[in-house]
Parts: sequence; C-alpha cells; structure tokens
Amino acid sequence: MSARVPDVIGVVGAGTMGAGIAQLAAQAGARVRLFDAVPEGLQRGLATIERGLGKLVAKGRLSAEEAAALRARVEPAGRLEELAGCGMVIEAVPERLELKLELFGRLAELCGADCVLATNTSSLGVTEIAAGVPRPERVVGLHFFNPAPVMRLAEVVPGVATAPDVVAVARAVGEAMGKRVIDAADIPGFLVNRVNRPFFLEALRVVQEGQATVEQVDRVMRMAGGFRMGPFELMDLIGIETNHAVAEGFHRQTYGEPRYRPSPLAARMVAAGRLGRKTGAGWYAYEGDGAGPPADPEPPQAGGGDGRPLRVDGDGPAPDALRSAARAAGWDVGDHDDPWLWVGRDAVLVDGASLHLAAPEAAGLHLLAPFDGARLVELTRTPRTDPVAAERLDALVRSLGRVPEWVGDGPGLVLGRIVAQLVNEAAFLVGAGDGTPDDVDAGLELGVNHPRGPVAWSEATGTAQVVRILDGLFAELHEERYRVAPLLRRRAAIGMGLRDVEAPVAPTAPRTAAAASP
Repeated sequence: MSARVPDVIGVVGAGTMGAGIAQLAAQAGARVRLFDAVPEGLQRGLATIERGLGKLVAKGRLSAEEAAALRARVEPAGRLEELAGCGMVIEAVPERLELKLELFGRLAELCGADCVLATNTSSLGVTEIAAGVPRPERVVGLHFFNPAPVMRLAEVVPGVATAPDVVAVARAVGEAMGKRVIDAADIPGFLVNRVNRPFFLEALRVVQEGQATVEQVDRVMRMAGGFRMGPFELMDLIGIETNHAVAEGFHRQTYGEPRYRPSPLAARMVAAGRLGRKTGAGWYAYEGDGAGPPADPEPPQAGGGDGRPLRVDGDGPAPDALRSAARAAGWDVGDHDDPWLWVGRDAVLVDGASLHLAAPEAAGLHLLAPFDGARLVELTRTPRTDPVAAERLDALVRSLGRVPEWVGDGPGLVLGRIVAQLVNEAAFLVGAGDGTPDDVDAGLELGVNHPRGPVAWSEATGTAQVVRILDGLFAELHEERYRVAPLLRRRAAIGMGLRDVEAPVAPTAPRTAAAASP
C-alpha cells in the first residue's frame, strides 16, 4: 500500500522557510497547524502565506476562492501542545543542534507514537537529531530549498534508524507538494549542497591564485556556462559569512577532507564585515552608481570569416564544435598547409595541461561542450605567446559571435576547472552509493538552478576530458583536492559515462574436486 499524506501537518517555525512549507502543506490537501515561539513571528508567517497565495492568484494559478480555502486550512497554533494531533510535524527552526534536540524531545512527548517528525535541516545530521528522540525510527529529513513554494525540489534524508514507512510518508508529502523528491544520504550537505560545494570553493581558488578576477569568474560562468548567477554574486546574495560557515562545517564534519578546505579569501571578507548585499558590500559594492556586478557585454554579430583558411586539429566535442561554428561564420575549414590560423599549432585547446607546459609560444582557448549556447570563449596566453597568434585567435572568437575573455593560464581555464570539480564531486558521491546520477542532475538543476547537472556535463564533454583537466591540475598544483574519483577514472578508462550501468559480475561456481583433477 502506498503512503498517504497525513490529514494534519504541523510546522514549527514561521519564518520564510516555515511559512513556505506551511503553504505547500495546505496546497497538498492537509490541514496545517503553524507554530512559532515568538507570537510576532507567527503573525509574520501568516502574512507571508497570504502574500504567497496572492501571487498565485495574480498569476492566474489559483482563483480567489481557492486561495481563501487554502488560507482557511492554515491554523495558527499559540502553543506547541496544539500540534499533539498531527500525523506529521516538520520543523524549520534555526540551525542549532541543541535547539532541534530540545524541540524534538518535546514533540516526541506531545505527539502520538506514529507521528512522523521531519527536520528541514540543511547542515546537521538527521541521525544526530534523532538520537535523543524516543523511537528515532520516526525521524526523517525533509529538506526544502528556498523559497520553498517556488523551488521544485525536496530531499528525503533517512537517518540510520529511520523506518522505511516513515521515508515513504516523507516522499508522499513532498510529491503532493509538487516537488521532485530525490533520495539523499545522511552525509554532510546531503546530496545537493555536497555536490555543489566546488561551485563556490573552486571559484575562490581561481581568484586566490590570480587566474581570474571576481568579475571574470562570474562573467565566464554566466556567459560561457549558462549559469543564472556567478558564484561570487550568489555568495553576496546568500551572505558570505553563511557560505563560509558551511565550508567550515563541511571541513570539520569530513575530518579535514581537502576538497572542502575553506577559503582564506572568504575568511578575510567575513573578518572585514563585507558580507554581501546585506552590508552594502561584499565581492561587489551595492551602494551608489553601478552597484552590483557589471552588466555582461553583448556578443558581436557572427560572421566575417570571408573564406579565410582555418585549420582545427583534433577529435572530440570541442574541436568538432569549433569547426562547425567556424564554417557557419564563413571560414574555409580544412586541413590547410598554410592557414590563416591553425588551431593545433598557432593556438591550442587548453585541456590536460596549462599553456605554459603544452605550447608556450601559442595562444590558448578552452571550449566546454555543449558550445551552442555559449556567448563567451575563454582565451589565455603566456609571456612567450606569439602576438599575431593571440590577435588572430581573438578575431576568430569574435567572428563566431562570442565575447573573447582573456584569463590566466591553467588546465581547463575557469569554466572547465569548476565544472570538472562539480563532475568529480558527483562521481565521489555516486561511487560511494550516496545518490544516483539522475538524482544528482535533478538536484543541481532544480535545487540550485544549474543549467545542467554534473552528470549531463560529463556526458556532453566526455569523462575523458574531465579526467584530463583534473589530472592536469593535480600534476601542476600537487594538491589532493584534485584527485580523480575512482568511479570517474574507471569509467573514463573504458569509455563509459557515470550514468552507464555496468553489467553485474557473474558469480564463479566453486570448483569441485573432480573439476580440479587433471
């Protein structure tokens, strides 16, 4: 029998997240009892729900009558004891372990033995929260993304003791709320925040090493990668201190795993009180003219190859995409002996090694498939790069209708480096059995608005290219954070992707004495 949504759902905490969850629970067909320890907070939460339903009416998604019926389903609870009859209680209180332990202890006393106790924690362990609760098998993680009524994802996170029927109820509630529900392991960051860590940490490393500026990193991620926001403008929105605290928590909870080492740049910003938009300054200034990230440049009109001979060596998604785009721009692409520009000699694709090591007198570029939607191409050079090669490579990129962005040298340049680390993190997680490839992609696309999930990135570029970039970074920087996940290296070695299912190994029949005899 499939699990059903409880008739009455309690929500503890009427802040932005709690109010959003209460609204979703009402839309899922449940009666809702909303509690907040601060009476004024409860009233603000009810007002938040009123505004949220009003927006749905204004967009034509609800009628005024339907919105009124949903409002009537949300009952304010003045005392925690009023949640006693709920079939499920979801907490959305501040991320302090002692607070959640105390709350769940009281709820366990007040609510029936069959009441599901769900935590919306994003940074604490579900098992740790459940440990102090009588019948810990009824405690489960149900993690929503902010703003809850808008974001289309929820993570269901069982603790060590969580019962399967409790997991089923949490999943049923999430699906009734209209969410894509993914299974996540009770590990630091669960699934989405775990795999997304390199989006911030690797961007910080790129700036720390002087390979690119804050503005360049964000521009590359938006215009070349298709991300809605770059990592630095997103940190300013979230709060630099919040993001840095998460990094410190990851590093502590994983006992110093190098992949999660916090950034000294972020620590310095926090010490300076430059926390982002909330303080008027972070990675960008938010006061006065030109506040916030600069506007992205408009790509030039494609065209202007004018039949000039162009040679592009190599096989694979990147060279193929470059040849296709150049032909469309009017270049005569072929195996010319004396081309106007030779990509493979005058200019090279910067992939598994920096330009300094691969071809120091050439100009460099990096393309990450899929290339069709890219509005920018990263270029690089060394002190020995031929100025004519650099000038012609810049002209080629402009003729393709892309903005050329000159950044510092390094394997994968900026976008390739960050995406390679996202793919690697996904491979570590999938390889450990902590999530499926499909859930990883759904989580990153629906939970944090990535243009495609890490597994989809690896399928577009090929796992071999990702491994080359990571190996190049490891060889040049000698840091364990760039070690390739075993699953990723093994799949790349046999030409398989992370989503491919390996055939099961047939068991070997035991050898009998007769079979062993000559």
